[in-house]
Amino acid sequence: MGLKRTKLYDMHVKYGGKLIDFGGWELPVQYEGILKEHHMVRQKAGLFDVSHMGEIEIKGQKAEDFIQFMVTNDVKVIKDHQVQYNIMCYPDGGVVDDLIVYRYSPDYYLLVVNASNTDKDFDWIKQNALNAFADLSIENVSDQYSQLALQGPKAQEILQKICNIDLNDLKYFWFEPSVSVAGVDCIVSRTGYTGEDGFEIYMKEQAPLVWEAILKAGGEDVVPIGLGARDTLRFEAKLPLYGQEIDKDINPLEAGLGYFVKLNKEDFIGKDALLAHKEAGDGRVTVQFEMVGKGIPRSHYHVEKNGVNIGWVTTGAFAPTLNKNIGLALIDSKFNENEGEFDIIIRDKKIPARIRQGIFYKRNK
Repeated sequence: MGLKRTKLYDMHVKYGGKLIDFGGWELPVQYEGILKEHHMVRQKAGLFDVSHMGEIEIKGQKAEDFIQFMVTNDVKVIKDHQVQYNIMCYPDGGVVDDLIVYRYSPDYYLLVVNASNTDKDFDWIKQNALNAFADLSIENVSDQYSQLALQGPKAQEILQKICNIDLNDLKYFWFEPSVSVAGVDCIVSRTGYTGEDGFEIYMKEQAPLVWEAILKAGGEDVVPIGLGARDTLRFEAKLPLYGQEIDKDINPLEAGLGYFVKLNKEDFIGKDALLAHKEAGDGRVTVQFEMVGKGIPRSHYHVEKNGVNIGWVTTGAFAPTLNKNIGLALIDSKFNENEGEFDIIIRDKKIPARIRQGIFYKRNK
């Protein structure tokens, strides 16, 4: 069976993308180079094809109550056309997926989920709707949408040239459901996965036209961006990745995502387990660290303290904007001490690292 392709495959070929197998999708890892693309997004703007992401529509009178039961955050506080980051858990507190909730109205929501989890998420949602929420309409509409992300300090200036709304009116984590972008009807949200200001643009047709129009409008201030820079950008801004910072065996409290877990709201899947975890006050914790010795920490490298294994690196890399090697590690919480040191095992060598706060990238707003 061949790799799946987005509707922008021909654009990736045209612009010289180096195509790889990414979870069953044929997508560009880079165009002109990961470092160049990374800096372009931080300094000007970059255009990403994220059409492999999944979209699930939930409609019906009990849609709000159902989503409230399915996720850890409080969806009842958001308004129409607002967007919310969320986490969906198993009963034991492990993570099914992290996702973005788009609220059209109390009885109409769009969930944007991770590409590799789309089918699993859809099955989990349907399974949990069988009884009390059986009258809901739940549809996997992923095949209907293409999705672009335009990110960077010049993103607004570029997109404004080809859309029919005043983007100053579109606030962070809000969306407009019908915007003309280069004459194509799109959903436009002020969201992203890079640590920069920017927009995510969904369309049901004419994705290559919109892609070309954005690149033309931006000129030298925008370039296509591949998966490689997407990962370095998200990591440098300390944004979690499913399968590394969170997964079925790592709960959101361990991952440092407690802000998005509202334990005081009504019942939701995983609440009891997460409450018990919080009350126990021990276990594992995610820490930020900076390399002291020479070496790049990679995902799943072992972390040791005095020769004893205390955890592992969830993500680590050279951070291009910060010009240093940093990482996140899931460790035994009793070793969580600011400025405390441990060893990362890199090619069977112990390389020292130090726990530090505030070392990840934050843009000047």
